[in-house]
Amino acid sequence: MTPASRPDAESPLPNPAGNTDSTAPTPAPTSTPTPTPIRSVTMTTRTPELTYDREPRYRPVGGTVGTGWDGLVESLPTRGVTVAVDGPAVLDWDLFSKEVQRALSVRGAAVRAVDVRRLYAPWEKIVERTAAGPLADDPFYLPLARNPLSDLFDSVLAVEGGGDWVTLVFGPGAAEARHDVLWYADLPKRYAEQAHTEHRGTLLGRADVVGRDLRRLFYVDWPMIDRQRDALAPRVDRWIDTQSPDGPAWLDGAALRDTLRELAGSPVRTRPYFNSTPWGGTWAQRELGFTPPAGNTALGYELMAPESGVLVGEDAAAQVELPFQLLPVLYPEQFLGSDVHRWFGTSFPIRFDYLDTADGGNLSLHLHPKDAYMREHFGYPYTQHETYYMTAVSGTSQVYLGLREDADPDAFRAAVEASTRGAEMDVAAHVNTFTAEQGQLFTIPAGTPHASGAGNVVLEVSATPYLYSLRFYDWQRLDAEGNPRPLAHEHAFANLDTVRTGASVARDLVRRPAVLRTGEGWREVVVGALDEMFYEVRRVELDAGALAEDDTADTFHILNVVEGDGVLVETEQGSHPLARFETLTVPAAAGAYRLRAVGTEPVKVVKSLVVRAPESHRESPTAGD
Repeated sequence: MTPASRPDAESPLPNPAGNTDSTAPTPAPTSTPTPTPIRSVTMTTRTPELTYDREPRYRPVGGTVGTGWDGLVESLPTRGVTVAVDGPAVLDWDLFSKEVQRALSVRGAAVRAVDVRRLYAPWEKIVERTAAGPLADDPFYLPLARNPLSDLFDSVLAVEGGGDWVTLVFGPGAAEARHDVLWYADLPKRYAEQAHTEHRGTLLGRADVVGRDLRRLFYVDWPMIDRQRDALAPRVDRWIDTQSPDGPAWLDGAALRDTLRELAGSPVRTRPYFNSTPWGGTWAQRELGFTPPAGNTALGYELMAPESGVLVGEDAAAQVELPFQLLPVLYPEQFLGSDVHRWFGTSFPIRFDYLDTADGGNLSLHLHPKDAYMREHFGYPYTQHETYYMTAVSGTSQVYLGLREDADPDAFRAAVEASTRGAEMDVAAHVNTFTAEQGQLFTIPAGTPHASGAGNVVLEVSATPYLYSLRFYDWQRLDAEGNPRPLAHEHAFANLDTVRTGASVARDLVRRPAVLRTGEGWREVVVGALDEMFYEVRRVELDAGALAEDDTADTFHILNVVEGDGVLVETEQGSHPLARFETLTVPAAAGAYRLRAVGTEPVKVVKSLVVRAPESHRESPTAGD
C-alpha cells in the first residue's frame, strides 16, 4: 500500500541526503581537497534594487556550460572507448541513449549501447534487499535505504568494451561497469515526485512499470541514488543537466569541482520553488511571483539540502542546476565547519522553507519522531526538531502547539480514532492555541503536536529531516484526487510528549527575544533555543543604513531577511545581495562578514546556526564520525 500523498506535506522533502554513518562509502576525492584562497563566485543575475530573485545564478569556475546533444559528444573518441552514464531513474533514459547515439553517428562513430536497466536482478529480490524489515508492510514509511546501487544487480556488471566502436553504458548503476569516461546525467528530485504524483513515475530496478509509489521513491530510491551520486562526484568527467526539452546542458567534471570549491567558501543561494498541497495559500504568488503548479503555493523550498539546487551558468540558455548537497559532500569542513562535519558527517543539518496558508487552510495536526524513535524505526541519524517564525499573519490566525494542561491522552486518542471514521475533532479541546503574531517564533521539539493555522506565512527553520510528519488529524480534508490524506496516528501516539503541557508549553516554546549582543545601530537577539535542539534561531535587527559585524567562527550560518528591503552580506570574497524573503548560506570558511542594511527602513534578518551536537552524538561520542 502506498500513501495517497507526500508523507510529509507540511515539511516535505524528498530524501535526506548526506552520509553520517562510518560504514557508508566515503564520497571524498582520493585526495581530500585542502582549503585554498577563496575568490567570490560572481552572480550573473541581479537588478540594482533588491528584489526577490527566483533564479539566482553563479558563473562557473574553470570552464563554461555547454549545450546540445552534438556538443555533448564532440570531445569523445569515435572508437575504442566505453562511456558510462549514471543518474536517477526519473530520467528519460531511452531518449538520452537515442540522442547520444544519433550525435555520435553524425561523427561517423558506431555505437554499442548497453541499457543496464535490462540487467537488474528480479524485482522481488531487489525489494527483499532494500525494503525488508519491521516496516516492510507499513503503509506510510520505510527506513531509509542504505544500499549501494550494486544491490540492483545479481553479479558484477560486466560489459565488454574496446573494438571499433563506442560502448555506451547507461542507466542507474551504469558506473558499476568498467569504463573509460564517466558522465552523470541528472534531473532534480521535484521531477520524480511530480511524475509519481501523476501516476507516471518509475522506480529503481523497475523501469518497465509506470505508476505511483511515493513511499518507495522517498525512502528507498532517493537515498540509494544520492549515495551513488555523492560517491561519483569526486571523479565524474561531466555533469549533465537534462531539464530542458531543447537538449542537455553540461559542465565538465573539473569545472564542476572548481565551481563547488569556490561556492563552498562564499555566500550562496539555492534555486527556490513552491509546490501545491490541499492546504496551500496565495502569498508566494502575490509577493514573490511564483506560478503555482496546481492552483496554490504551499511549501516553499528555500533551502532544503536533499532537494535544493544551485544554478550555475552565464544565463538561462546555458545553465546547470547542481545539487546543493554536493557542497558538504565534496568540501565538508570548508562548508559546514569542523565541529558540524564531525557531528553530522556530510549531512547539511538545517533547512529553511515557507509554509503558505494565506487564503488557504490549516495544516494537519501532527508531530515528528523523537530522536531514538527516528533512529531505531526510520534510520535517520538525527530527528526533526522544528520552529515556526511568523513572517506574515492575518488578524485571526492561530498556531496550535502542545497538549493542554487538562488534556487527557486517552480522550485525545479516542477523538483521533473517531475522526478516522468521519467524525469532526475539536482540536482546541486537546491542544493549546496561540494567536499568531508577526515576528513571533514558536519552538517545536520532536514529540510536540502542532499545526499552523490558516492565514499564516511561516518561515520554518528546522532540522533537515522532513519526511516524517506523523499525523493525528487533517480536518477531514481530501487530497487532490479526492482521497482521505493518510494519517500515521499510531506512530504519532508512540511519540507524543505528555510531559510538556499547558503553561510549560508557553514558558518553554513561546519565548520573548533575549538580547545576545549589540552594536551601533543594531542588535542580535535569540528568538528560539532549547537544550534538546542542536541549533538556535536568532534575529539581527538593524537600523536603516546600519552595519552589523559577524563571524562564522567555523560554523555555517543561514540568513533570511524577514523585514525591510534587504542587506548586503560583505565578506573577504566580496558582497552578496540578500533581498526580503530570500535565504542565503554563509559557509564556515567565509569567516568574518558584515550585514549592511539597504534602504530607508529598519531591516530584520533571521539567522540560524548549529550550537551543539545532536542528541545521538551526545549519547554516543562516535555518532556521526
